[in-house]
Amino acid sequence: MIRKIRIVLACLFFAAITLLFLDFTGTLHAYLGWLAKVQFLPAVLALNVGVVLALVVLTLLLGRVYCSVICPMGVMQDCFSWLGGKTRKNRFHYAKNHWVLRVVVLVLFVLLMVLGLNGIAILIAPYSAYGRIATNLFQPVYIWLNNLCAYFAERADSYAFYSVDVWVKSGLLLAIAAVTFVVIGFLSFRWGRLWCNTICPVGTVLGFLSKFSLLKPRIDQSKCIGCKKCEKNCKSMCIDIDSHRVDYSRCVSCMDCIDNCPVKAIRLTAGKSQPVQAPAEQKVDSSRRKFVVTTAAVGGGMLLQAQETKVDGGLAVLEDKQLPERKIALKPFGAVSLKHFANHCTACQLCVSACPQHVLRPSQNLTTLMQPEMQFDRGFCSPDCTRCSEVCPAGAIKKIDTAQKSAISIGHAVTVPQNCLLAQGETCNACSRHCPTAAISLVTDSATGHSRVAVNESRCIGCGACEHYCPVRPFSAIYVEGREVHTEV
Repeated sequence: MIRKIRIVLACLFFAAITLLFLDFTGTLHAYLGWLAKVQFLPAVLALNVGVVLALVVLTLLLGRVYCSVICPMGVMQDCFSWLGGKTRKNRFHYAKNHWVLRVVVLVLFVLLMVLGLNGIAILIAPYSAYGRIATNLFQPVYIWLNNLCAYFAERADSYAFYSVDVWVKSGLLLAIAAVTFVVIGFLSFRWGRLWCNTICPVGTVLGFLSKFSLLKPRIDQSKCIGCKKCEKNCKSMCIDIDSHRVDYSRCVSCMDCIDNCPVKAIRLTAGKSQPVQAPAEQKVDSSRRKFVVTTAAVGGGMLLQAQETKVDGGLAVLEDKQLPERKIALKPFGAVSLKHFANHCTACQLCVSACPQHVLRPSQNLTTLMQPEMQFDRGFCSPDCTRCSEVCPAGAIKKIDTAQKSAISIGHAVTVPQNCLLAQGETCNACSRHCPTAAISLVTDSATGHSRVAVNESRCIGCGACEHYCPVRPFSAIYVEGREVHTEV
């Protein structure tokens, strides 16, 4: 019964957090946003003491249940391992614990985080890695399904669905997500939880705590017949039936060993932690894991929004805008500063997938690799939208309301006079007309007699409306430069 409960919970958690990354309407974030906040690394970076303590207590009670139920990367590994079990039965065996490697990887991970090189460290962070996979690989599939439904709904005079564009936010991020998916998928297919128990830093931390857990799967030596079914089906390869020992630092409390034992010699019991005694665990249950894969594929969320218009009145094809070279990157409202954002962001891409205006993009800078930054070629940051601050689980973007957002300046507009239509004697007021804070005005240049754009930096919040709506292409005549520390206006 415990194993069945674990499988049902794992399926629900996996399906729900996948939907969280796929939903573009913001509806599910109101109900499922807590799923991202109970992930271990985001909780640590957000200094969410309550969640961290709850996960520690859970591990001390039941072992690494987090890895087999709550962590989406862990459940995904189980899905691949289940598929591997279809090709070859009883394929696992007890393997030596590579404890030194695990500690070295953990130390390097922490060191990189302390040095501010989060962009490199988070490549192996489980929640962040799964977020990148879901956003870049699963999301496009769901968009295509949504667009297919929209196609048929339109012909039935229904507005239940609407078509959205599929576009690559970052070729580098797409490549990283694909490589991560293939590597972890292959390792899981062949060797079960190898990644989880050698590379994953969260697995190493929880593995240390799980050695002291109260309830553990233990082997009754008087009942054991030495058939090794538990050992051969343990995806963590942590059961040594010859010595009747279980390496609890690698056990993910999946309870598969209990189900596989033909004589019921393995039970989940309490007792003293005995490194050389105590039994089985881990094995990949399959039938229900298939349900997880199906749910993740079917349950999606609509995505993104309608893309920037490509034609003017249906006649003139417009040239795409080129992104300006900003000296200081633009970070979302609520990010406080570049330093604060870089130190807390896990690059899970949840805010990127939730942004309704397609403003947030993954950075390609080495020190902030894959962490979101703002670009305005497809939209601008609407003053009445606080979606990214609502979904961020790591505290990189502090939660703010629309009133607080309108009082924060993340950047300021900078003009490029030689590009402006006004300098050429043309008539244009797009930037001033769309500025929500009236920070932009048109003044007459006494030298030339032409109008020019003037920016009041004390009123500019850096929303990017001026840059987005500027009709000059490929480079706008006005763009937004970021601030290292966000200020109040």
